[in-house]
Amino acid sequence: MRSFDSLTEREILALAISLEEEDERVYADVADGLRENYPATADVFEGMRQEESGHRRRLIEKFQEQFGNHIPLIRKHDVRGFITRKPIWLLRPLPLDLVRSQAAALEVETRRFYERAAARTTDPGVRQLLNDLAQEERTHKDKAEELGRDKLTPDARHSEDETNRRLFVLQIVQPGLAGLMDGSVSTLAPVFAAALATHKSWDAFLVGMAASVGAGISMGFAEALSDDGSLTGRGHPWLRGLVCGLMTTLGGIGHTLPFLIDNFTVAMTAAVAVVAVELGTITWIRRRYMDTPVLSAAVQVGLGGALVFLTGILIGSS
Repeated sequence: MRSFDSLTEREILALAISLEEEDERVYADVADGLRENYPATADVFEGMRQEESGHRRRLIEKFQEQFGNHIPLIRKHDVRGFITRKPIWLLRPLPLDLVRSQAAALEVETRRFYERAAARTTDPGVRQLLNDLAQEERTHKDKAEELGRDKLTPDARHSEDETNRRLFVLQIVQPGLAGLMDGSVSTLAPVFAAALATHKSWDAFLVGMAASVGAGISMGFAEALSDDGSLTGRGHPWLRGLVCGLMTTLGGIGHTLPFLIDNFTVAMTAAVAVVAVELGTITWIRRRYMDTPVLSAAVQVGLGGALVFLTGILIGSS
């Protein structure tokens, strides 16, 4: 791997061409990935791709003028100082906010490269071109906003915001809520049955941890293997499985942790209070993201939780 300061003007120009080609292809991938759900934003990134294509063409013309037709292949991973980024633009569907932030970071890195490159060149023509490109990269954010005003009408923005919200609910909230409900409700019976049967906090804690972790693993795999998301739009199966599994475990651990308290009466009281908070949280999430009426959500969640809770009490007291 070479240091940036060791590059010649010929190599700096070759690296600049490579960077613009990579940025152009990144924006093409982003536009393609956003086309189905966010067509207006995809048009914005297509405009940015065309900008990068123009930069690359000017760099190639200057290189040919100065050094001939053969352009050595120098990539940014061959030079120290560049940031290695996860290619999130290859994900399907693309997370809109993350794509925008990554694109902004890409522009900043490219601008800094041109500023450093211009400072190291001695040829007036090359220096001028690199300074011009640095300025254009500096104003590229404004260009993107200009393209956004042209392509993203208020109706288009509203439509894409709604699409983004629906995808978030479908890919994150729904599997997370399913896991939280399962973990919070299904583990009530074994935890409180063990607590009332033994009257020992530590025994109830061990049962609760086993039930929570086991349910998390089971729910995680069940969600991940349910479908691959290609037809339903529910996102990457393993991401859904991870969210569902973690929330299932969290839902069970919540009312298990109080049994770390040695005093059994205090532990039981704290655990019941935590259960009330858990059921209230589930009700709020259903109201906030699933548009379920508060009373309906509270009755559904409360009835299910009460039945399982009573089951645990009856079994533990028998």
